[in-house]
Amino acid sequence: MTSSSTSKFFLLSFILCILFQEHTHALKKTYIVYLGGHSHGPNPSLDDLDSATNSHYDLLASILGSHEKAKEAVMYSYNKHINGFAALLEDEEASKIEKNSNVVSVFLSKEYKLHTTRSWDFLGLEKDGGISLDSAWWKARFGEDSIIANLDSGVWPEHVSFSGIGYGPVPSKWRGNGVCEIDHFITSSNATTFCNRKLIGARIFSKNYEARYGNLNPANLTARDFIGHGTHTLSTAAGNFSPDVTIFGNGNGTAKGGSPRARVASYKVCWSKTDVAGCHEADILEAFDHAINDGVDVISTSLGGSDPYVEALFTDGISIGAFHAVAKNVVVVCSAGNDGPGPRTVTNVAPWSFTVAASTIDREFVSQISIGGKHYIKGASLSKGLPSGPSKKIYPMIHSIDARFLNATIQDARYCKPRTLDPSKVKGKILVCTRLHETTSIAQGFEAALAGAVAVFVINDEKSGSLLLAEPHPLPGASMDANEDDDIDEREWFGKGGTDNNITRRMLAYMSASTTYTGLKPAPIMAGFSSRGPSAVQPLILKPDITAPGVNILAAYSLGTSPSNLPSDPRRIPYNLQQGTSMSCPHVAGIVGLLKTLHPSWSPAAIKSAIMTTASRLDNTNQPIRDAFDKISTPFEYGSGHIQPNLATDPGLVYDLNTTDYLNFICASTHSQNLLKFFNETSFTCPEYYNIENLNYPSITVYNRGLNTINITRTVTNVGSPSTYVAQAQHPEEFKVYVQPNSLTFTKIGEKKTFHVILEVASVPPSGFPVFGSLRWTNGNHIVTSPIVIL
Repeated sequence: MTSSSTSKFFLLSFILCILFQEHTHALKKTYIVYLGGHSHGPNPSLDDLDSATNSHYDLLASILGSHEKAKEAVMYSYNKHINGFAALLEDEEASKIEKNSNVVSVFLSKEYKLHTTRSWDFLGLEKDGGISLDSAWWKARFGEDSIIANLDSGVWPEHVSFSGIGYGPVPSKWRGNGVCEIDHFITSSNATTFCNRKLIGARIFSKNYEARYGNLNPANLTARDFIGHGTHTLSTAAGNFSPDVTIFGNGNGTAKGGSPRARVASYKVCWSKTDVAGCHEADILEAFDHAINDGVDVISTSLGGSDPYVEALFTDGISIGAFHAVAKNVVVVCSAGNDGPGPRTVTNVAPWSFTVAASTIDREFVSQISIGGKHYIKGASLSKGLPSGPSKKIYPMIHSIDARFLNATIQDARYCKPRTLDPSKVKGKILVCTRLHETTSIAQGFEAALAGAVAVFVINDEKSGSLLLAEPHPLPGASMDANEDDDIDEREWFGKGGTDNNITRRMLAYMSASTTYTGLKPAPIMAGFSSRGPSAVQPLILKPDITAPGVNILAAYSLGTSPSNLPSDPRRIPYNLQQGTSMSCPHVAGIVGLLKTLHPSWSPAAIKSAIMTTASRLDNTNQPIRDAFDKISTPFEYGSGHIQPNLATDPGLVYDLNTTDYLNFICASTHSQNLLKFFNETSFTCPEYYNIENLNYPSITVYNRGLNTINITRTVTNVGSPSTYVAQAQHPEEFKVYVQPNSLTFTKIGEKKTFHVILEVASVPPSGFPVFGSLRWTNGNHIVTSPIVIL
C-alpha cells in the first residue's frame, strides 16, 4: 500500500470511527429513574447523601455491568429529598431498569417551555400609591424573611429589585451555604459581590440541556439571566420597592413584588443558545432537590410541558419535585400554561401543586388608531406614535398578504413570517399583520421593520379575542381587535381574505403616542391564551386553582438581553412588559410568601385553601368574570376565582391536607400498593377503597354517574375566632345542593368539623354537562367559598 493510500485509509477509518461514536451517543437519551423518597430523614448527613448516590450507582451497575459505566452514565443523583437519578441510557437499558421492583417510574426527560407597578394596587394591597392598615403587606410585614425560590432562567443580580441594602442577617433556616454561582463563581469574593442579604443564593443546573444541545460556553455557565424571564418573574414575586419605573415613558410608578421584604434564591434551569429557552426535566428535578434542602418556603415555577396529555403524576418532573417539596412543608406555585382557549389544555395539575391561570388588571397602554380619517380603534401600544408624514401625519396601510413575495404562501404572509414580505411593497407604509396566537408578536414587528414599514398593526387572531397586548416593538406598533368598531368589515379593511380588492392598499391611517390609563372596567378578564380545564390527567381535581394578573405585567428585566429577546435587537431596558401564566404564577408565589410570614405553622394546603376560598368570581363592576371573547367564564378558566390577598390573610376556615391524604389520592390513582412503600419514611397501607371525590380539596368536582344523588364529604379547620358558620349554596343547573349539617360551630382555633355535600338531581333530567355551582360557609365576617363542578 502506498503512503498516499495508507493516509487515505487511516483518514477514512478515523471518520467512520467518529461517525460510529456519534451514532452510538445519539442512541442514548436522558432518562429519569424515580425511586420515591429516602429513608434517611429530612436532615441527611454527608454519609447519608453518599450512601444514596452509591445505591443509585449499584442499581444502574446491575444493568450496565460496572460501577464505572454507571458513574459515567449518571447525570444527576437525586440524593437529598427526592430519590432517583438522571442518566444517559439506551431505550433497552431504561426498559430493563423499569422492571426492577424497587423502581417507581422510568421516563424520558422532557423539554419544558417558559410558560409590576399596578398589579398590587389592583389586588388591593395598596390604593393610589398608599398602603392601608388592613393590607396584607402590613399584616405580614411585607413577607419579611420568607424565602422564595424561583426555578427559571436565572437573575440579573445587580438589579435594584434585588439589592440587599436595608436587610438584616440571612435567616438561619437558609441552608444554601453561601452558594452563588454567578459568573466566575469559584472564588468566595465574587459570591459576596453578586449575592447579598436579599438575593441569598443562586445555583445552576445545565447537564441535561448540555447533553441535548452541546456544551455551553464556560462564560455562560452562570446563574446570570440572559433571557429576562427569570429576572421578571423573581421580581414579581419578591422584588424590592423600586420607585420611578417606566417602560418607554409608560406605566410610571413604583415596582415591587408580592413579598417585597422576602429573601430570594435563583435556581437556573432554563438555558438558551437561540431566542427560545429550553428547560429540561432532569435539571428541574435536581433544582427541586436542592431548593428543598436549602430551606426555602416557596418555590415558584413558571414553566411546564406543552402537552398535558403526556403528563402523569410520577412521570412528570414538576409533579415529582412538587410532591416532595410539599411533604417538607414547601408551597409550590406553578403556571397553568399558555395553550388556551381550548379545553383540557391546563398543565401542572397535581393536587399538591398550586396552579395559576392568567387574567388582566385594570390598566392599559393605549394608542388611538385613526383609519380613513373617520374610524377610530383602540390599540395597545408602548410606542411614541408616528412621526409627521407627508400628508397630515397619515400613512398608507398595506396588509401583509398583499405585501408578500410571489413565492410566499398566503398563510405565512398573513402572520408576517420571515422571508415573506417584499420591501418594495412595504417601505414607507403601515404594515398590517395577524397575530399568530402567541403571547408575543414582537418578531412580527421586526419583520415589518426589516421590510421598511413605518409602523405595524397586529390584528388579533380568532384565538385571542379582544385581549390587547402592549409590546416593545422596534418600530411604532399596536395590538388591535378589528371587531371593536362595528362599522369596520374586518375581511375588507384588514385583508383577512387576501383578496385582490383589499382596500388596505388605498387606506390611510395614523397612530398616536401611547397613554397609560388605570381604573379600566371590566377587569379582570380571562386571557385567551390562559390554559383551561378540566385536567386531562385527573378531571376530579379542578384545575387551574386560581387566577392572577398575567397580562401587560411590568417588572424588572435583565440587561443581558433585549426586550424582544431577539439577537438583532440592540435595546436594553431595566424593566419590561410581559404576558403569560408565567407572570401570574409569581404573583401568587409572592402572596404565598406573605402568608408564610403571617402564619408560619400553616401547611401548604392550608395556605392554598386560604387563597382559593377567598377568591372572587366577580369583576370590578360586580358582574361575573368574563373572558376575552365576552363570554361568562367558568371554573375551568379561573378555578376558584380571582385572588384577593387581603382576605386570604384571614380566611376563617381552611380545607387542610397532609401527606397521608395525598398518598390516599395516589392509591386511588395508581391502584398500586407496591408503589406506596417508596414514598414515606414509615410504612403506609392503601385503604381498601378511596374516593378521589372526597379528597379534602378546596374545590368540589364530581362525576355524574347517572345517580339521583351524589354524596361527598369535606372537613374544615377553624383558623379564626370561635363562631358559627352557616352553609349557603348556588345550585348547579338542574341539581339541588344539600349540606348536612348546614351549620358548624367552632369554639377554638384548630378545631375540625366534617360535613356532607349531597347533590340531588332535580325533577327534570340533566340535559348536559358540565354544570357549575358553589358552596359557601359564612359567619357574618368570613365567606368561605368552594366551586362545585359536575362533569
